[in-house]
Amino acid sequence: CATPPPPPPPPNLPTTTKNIFPYFQGCNPLAETGRSKLQNQRAVLNQQILKAVRLRAGAENLLRYVATNNNKVREQVLLELSFVNSDLQILKEELEGLNISVEVYQNTEETFSIPLVPLGLKETKEVDFTVPLKDFILEHYSEDSSEYEDEIADLMDLRQACRTPSRDEAGTEMLISYFLQLGYVENRFFPPTRHMGILFTWYDSFTGVPVCQQNLLLEKASILFNIGALYTQIGTRCNRQTKTGLENAVDAFQRAAGVLSYLKETFTHTPSYDMSPAMLNVLVKMMLAQAQECVFEQISLPGIRNEFFTLVKMTQEVAKVGEVYMLVNTAMNQEPVKENIPYSWSKLAQIKSDHYKALAHYFIATILCDHELQSSDDEDQQEKALSQLYDYMPEGLMVLTILKDKVQRKQLGKAHLRKAIVYHEEALRVCGLCKKLRNIDVLQEVLTAAHKRSLLKYAQQDKEDDFLSLIQAPDILPKTEHKVETVAPQFSKVKVKDFFHRLGPLSVFSAKQRWTAPRTIRFRCEAGELGFSLKGGSPVQTYCLDPVCSAALMGLKEGDYIVSVGGVDCKWLGLNEVLEKIKSMGEQPIEIEVISCQDTTASMHSKSATYSVGMQKTYSLICLAMEEDKIDQTKKAPPKLPFLSWGTKNRQKAASTLCLPSAVDGSSQIKKKLSPFTLLNTESSLY
Repeated sequence: CATPPPPPPPPNLPTTTKNIFPYFQGCNPLAETGRSKLQNQRAVLNQQILKAVRLRAGAENLLRYVATNNNKVREQVLLELSFVNSDLQILKEELEGLNISVEVYQNTEETFSIPLVPLGLKETKEVDFTVPLKDFILEHYSEDSSEYEDEIADLMDLRQACRTPSRDEAGTEMLISYFLQLGYVENRFFPPTRHMGILFTWYDSFTGVPVCQQNLLLEKASILFNIGALYTQIGTRCNRQTKTGLENAVDAFQRAAGVLSYLKETFTHTPSYDMSPAMLNVLVKMMLAQAQECVFEQISLPGIRNEFFTLVKMTQEVAKVGEVYMLVNTAMNQEPVKENIPYSWSKLAQIKSDHYKALAHYFIATILCDHELQSSDDEDQQEKALSQLYDYMPEGLMVLTILKDKVQRKQLGKAHLRKAIVYHEEALRVCGLCKKLRNIDVLQEVLTAAHKRSLLKYAQQDKEDDFLSLIQAPDILPKTEHKVETVAPQFSKVKVKDFFHRLGPLSVFSAKQRWTAPRTIRFRCEAGELGFSLKGGSPVQTYCLDPVCSAALMGLKEGDYIVSVGGVDCKWLGLNEVLEKIKSMGEQPIEIEVISCQDTTASMHSKSATYSVGMQKTYSLICLAMEEDKIDQTKKAPPKLPFLSWGTKNRQKAASTLCLPSAVDGSSQIKKKLSPFTLLNTESSLY
């Protein structure tokens, strides 16, 4: 009886070593889930928008350079241009429809809560790292690039899995792992003096317009955006009928705000509207507003007791939610965000602002109408609590007088009810005018129920003095004891091991450093002495070299790095370990491989020309798209996987076309310790 094979390792493991990364997988894009259908529709729309934008760019160029003198051709071009613009507008509305398809992302349990808004993931094209990285390994590191095919394939598999992450902690860890891995890749393979010929294409989440760059920082910024977007999807998926679910939702939206804020502060001058500072500022505000909304739901989850001080607290808490949504709506209607933010998002923010303001007025009306001052009540405490709700009082009214005077109390309570009804009616009106929002049944049900409750409360009050009452309900001061804040991304909690660890310590073996090809030095010890000393960590360096010793005569230089002893790689070995290996060779000739550092040229700016304020009108990315076609024609393209291929290895054996560099003399330079984030805050920060 044959022994059954061992079970496969789990798909998502907390650490990310070389043997673990290949098992990172995204969700199956072919699964018939609502979220995968939306992402597939988004991918199709992005391609249609790209085609329409290219047509518009061609028509504009024709109008500018050809049809200037020929009126007939000019009229035809203008007609074609108007058709393309109409088509683009329709596609943009379809994309907005996907962005407001909030029901798909909500918890599957039946709930009676206003839906929360998630961000859709940015779509991207496939990227083949194989040929550029193998060529660079051979040219720059002077190593056999075929030995690194597994590492390159692991990197490509991880990127592929990041296109369809799962909506849980494992999904966010996978995206963070890839982001951190990009830090290593950037320092090892992307020198500041030239491009690597790898074209990254990412589609705008709101406009569908693609951005193409040979800049790895675009890849890193887009992954950060998707980390924030995934946190929003996790937040909307939480069960808001439980305390734990609401706590998780608050945490997820705060983390989303933290990632988006980090993206705004770290990557400036982004070439995509959805990652522009103005848009990210609005998105951060929206996520914090949704977190504040979940905080209010968490407080009111056990039920709101009809008690004076409880209602005072709830009035200020719900007024705070209304205030933050008002600020979100104001920000969404400012230029340049107004043109690209989904119209339905702006209207939903306005509806929520009106709805929660109405609830605040309803709560304070309940205080005034249902709670008369009794002899057993603490008059001073009630006066102090009620006075905290108002910035000012209507002329002729005082808080203590209102508490004691039944008539004034009723009149002010009814004034608050009238204001609550006005806010409810405005929210229902705006919801009815927005095509996307009026199709969300639960939103209509919540607004209608709150409106009817206010009308019923108003109908229960005496009406004989309505025509005599001229009191206007004052505004309510918002206040919260549970302020939400952004939670900065904690990248250090995700442990990542450099895929290309075998190339050597990053402080020496990076794209910024230049050195000679490895030289083989064969020598013998003279009277038990090497003729030189060793210093440093990994790798060790030679110093105090005797110019007449055997090693020096064979070509060893002061400051050389020892990368191999007796054919054994020692780039990661310490001083004592290297000495042990040399001593173990006894009286035999000692063979070591060394490299010498060379002077590096000044860094060249990596500014990008793809960012244009008028991108929607002129589409400045056509040149890069044409450049991509040229690149594809000049080299044999590897077989492409399906657009959303899932968890497959792409181990293509691409032959390197470069030769080993020759050994040249060079002076050693001052070492600078590098990390995956060395280039994060430099001048080249995106573009």
